[in-house]
Amino acid sequence: MSDEFELFRREMTGVTPLEGDDVADIRTAFAPTLAQVERRKAAEQQAEDDLNYLSMEFVDLVQPEDVLEFRRDGVQHGVYKQLRLGRYTIEAALDLHHHSLRQARKALFEFIQLCHRRGVRTAIVVHGIGKFSKPHPALLKSYVNKWLRQLDPVMAFHSAQRQHGGVGSMYVMLRKNPEQKDFNRERHQKR
Repeated sequence: MSDEFELFRREMTGVTPLEGDDVADIRTAFAPTLAQVERRKAAEQQAEDDLNYLSMEFVDLVQPEDVLEFRRDGVQHGVYKQLRLGRYTIEAALDLHHHSLRQARKALFEFIQLCHRRGVRTAIVVHGIGKFSKPHPALLKSYVNKWLRQLDPVMAFHSAQRQHGGVGSMYVMLRKNPEQKDFNRERHQKR
């Protein structure tokens, strides 16, 4: 590197800097404009406001007719079986038909957060089977499968029974919110 610099210095011997008003001041030439500064502030604020951490990156594709299932450690087998068989009361529903991936990501995130805050324990998410979705079949179904696993309030999910939409829907079991935990703790301490 020093050899290159020395060569450059030798080549520049005798060169004099330009004078006059036509010379660019490189200290200010690359400074951001006011509009650029404001756009950057707006983008940073939007990033801070968007708490949605669901990934739009690579997804493992599932087939339209695949049965999807997931349960976290600690979910009892009998409880999961009741969910799988659709035996819990469905307290809330989200239909993602006709949503783009970005719209579905936002809607699913907000739905799960709202359900958890309100104490909903069992919900259903309708994503469709996506036989004809482009560029890949079952694209939305694949992303819903991925996103539900990323959401902390989700304890388990399973493809629904035929009467609730079959493989185009999922039963979702949510963990208790802090108020529900406190209520249970108080109730059991009084015994």
